[in-house]
Amino acid sequence: MLFVTIQELEAAINYWRSQSPSEGDELRLCPEAAALAKPYALMIVQGAQRVPMDVLDELARSAIQKFQKTS
Repeated sequence: MLFVTIQELEAAINYWRSQSPSEGDELRLCPEAAALAKPYALMIVQGAQRVPMDVLDELARSAIQKFQKTS
């Protein structure tokens, strides 16, 4: 089973934010960053350091995989 660490999620969110900055008055995140922000927030609340890749939804999994290929 593959895992994603909280540090990887944070780096991926920052990567996607740099690729597509927040928009609008509400500073809406791009779809990739938003998809990664949900499991990231849950990990913070739960005090988790890593999460299994298979619990991420399809968009979050795709976003983290694309980020990992660039780094």
